[in-house]
Amino acid sequence: MKEGEVGWEKIEWARGHMPLLGGIRARFERERPFSGLVIGVALHLEAKTANLILTLRAGGAELFVISSNPLSTQDAIARALAQVEGIQVAARHGESEAERLGNIDRLIGLSPRLIMEDGGDVAWRLAERGFYPGLLGICEETTSGGERLRALHQAGRLPVPAIVVNDARMKHLFDNRYGTGQSTWDAIMRATNLLVAGKVVLIVGYGWCGKGLALRAAGLGARVLVTELDPVKAAEAAMEGFTPVELAKGLSQADFVITATGRAGVIGEEEFSFCKDGQVLANAGHFGYEIDRAALEHLSVEAFPARQGVTGYRLPDGRTVYLLGEGELVNLALGDGHPVEIMDVSFALQALSAELLVREGGLEPGVYPVPREIDEEVARLFLATLS
Repeated sequence: MKEGEVGWEKIEWARGHMPLLGGIRARFERERPFSGLVIGVALHLEAKTANLILTLRAGGAELFVISSNPLSTQDAIARALAQVEGIQVAARHGESEAERLGNIDRLIGLSPRLIMEDGGDVAWRLAERGFYPGLLGICEETTSGGERLRALHQAGRLPVPAIVVNDARMKHLFDNRYGTGQSTWDAIMRATNLLVAGKVVLIVGYGWCGKGLALRAAGLGARVLVTELDPVKAAEAAMEGFTPVELAKGLSQADFVITATGRAGVIGEEEFSFCKDGQVLANAGHFGYEIDRAALEHLSVEAFPARQGVTGYRLPDGRTVYLLGEGELVNLALGDGHPVEIMDVSFALQALSAELLVREGGLEPGVYPVPREIDEEVARLFLATLS
């Protein structure tokens, strides 16, 4: 089977389990809310995302598509989308940093009327180079991207409206908790083929993603430790049956460590000195900088491929730690990302937020949450799928 055919097979499977987006797509085909508009898309390029892109295309948009993370791009999906008239794709798995930045610049060079992204890289690049006239707004998918947009707004460097889809209750309560929880553990177990039951798991960060990771670890039979700087969140972890610990202590005990903080260098040179021999390190945060891979490489006397997607690092004292997916977002670097139904909810919010930016047409610059009426409408549609 050709790569494009494999891509379409995956896209159609996802489409059959995305009823919310399917209903929106049917309406968009009738109403054509994006007719004549170019939309720039920088998201994780896999089957669920493809269905969002096809929904926007059904609404009349011309699309230029790049990836928000080179290791999350599925080439079969990129090939399939590139076959659709009105969709240009510039993404491949494992592209270099220079290629990634070049694709961002190509997207910006087309002056799309809307930007839909995951992580804020395009917005950040625009802030460096200068925003172009005619941009109606930005739809941002993630917590980390939302933080970057708020930083730009506070600095007076965001001259357009931006809707942070992650701020919707139907996004952070469901996608971050249930999506991240299931898909991260799916990727870890697929990559390592190791037993989780009876092991010690350290979750670094107890936001909504951390909560989902801890919940699923407990469900798999692990003993769960949590490192969290916010004492209120740490207390919440304790009340939910998990054990709050200092990072050094947790690293010395854990068989699996998963970072979910959104902060750079959470596990760095000093922290590696505490890691338990044989420890598996994985990152569930958007950016691949929570585990300092450069510091780990510098400290190690040997780095070796332990298994596909798993790199072993032997430290001077003989300990070995295993890093999954080069420290990138593990559920997409080594898996298929969030479950289909979860992304149906998140992408329904994205599609309706994009439509709102076009319909309103002149929102004041700033960072906006998804309007309550959209959030609640998606919730009602989701509930209807469960009956």
